[in-house]
Amino acid sequence: MISLLGLVAFWALAAWWGDDPLVLPGPVEVWQIFERETASGELQRHLVATLTRVLAAFALAMGFGLVIGLAMGLTPWLNRWFSTWLVVLLNVPALVVIVLCYLWIGLNETAAITAVALNKTAMVAVTIREGVHALDPKLRDMARAFDMSFAARLRHVILPQLWPYVAASTRNGLAIIWKIVLVVEFLGRSNGVGFQIHLYFQLFETGHVLAYALSFVALMLLLELTVINGFEARVTRWRRA
Repeated sequence: MISLLGLVAFWALAAWWGDDPLVLPGPVEVWQIFERETASGELQRHLVATLTRVLAAFALAMGFGLVIGLAMGLTPWLNRWFSTWLVVLLNVPALVVIVLCYLWIGLNETAAITAVALNKTAMVAVTIREGVHALDPKLRDMARAFDMSFAARLRHVILPQLWPYVAASTRNGLAIIWKIVLVVEFLGRSNGVGFQIHLYFQLFETGHVLAYALSFVALMLLLELTVINGFEARVTRWRRA
């Protein structure tokens, strides 16, 4: 918290030194813009639109990434066949995926969410696959010695060891996905924080750009401190027992 206050103080000092609100408005000016946009309801409307896309893409990326990562980690031949594809997907620029989805699917919500989910799925799959490879072989041998079914091994042996990797994917996923969502909205949506940033970029309204960007950063920070930290503490509790 002290570091954030220091950053705000540095921002205020830089704005005072530059003395040009068109280039860098101070915290007070940005806060006034925030209040006006909130009072009009525009800020909430665009925040909800962006957050909806973030959560939808996040759910798809985590779901498919978890399944793919588990399958590749547990099945050597699948890993040999598809590891190259994962490397390719990891290195395809997000902008290219977004543009192709808009060209192939159209300028709609399906294309927007699909583009974001595709960009993140490979990252989740790689993290989960490496987590499977890092599983304790002694626990694996114990499960085989007791002739545990696959479902029982998955529930009692594999997933408890994978939760830290899932938590890491969750944190990194949200951090990356919301940035990609802003690009998607910047390029082809009619609402959302990215759309507003695009609009005010064209109007050279730096204060409005900062107000919308910082509002969503604050929302993601709140989500991190409450939901994600709580989830991570819960799923890794067994390691501290």
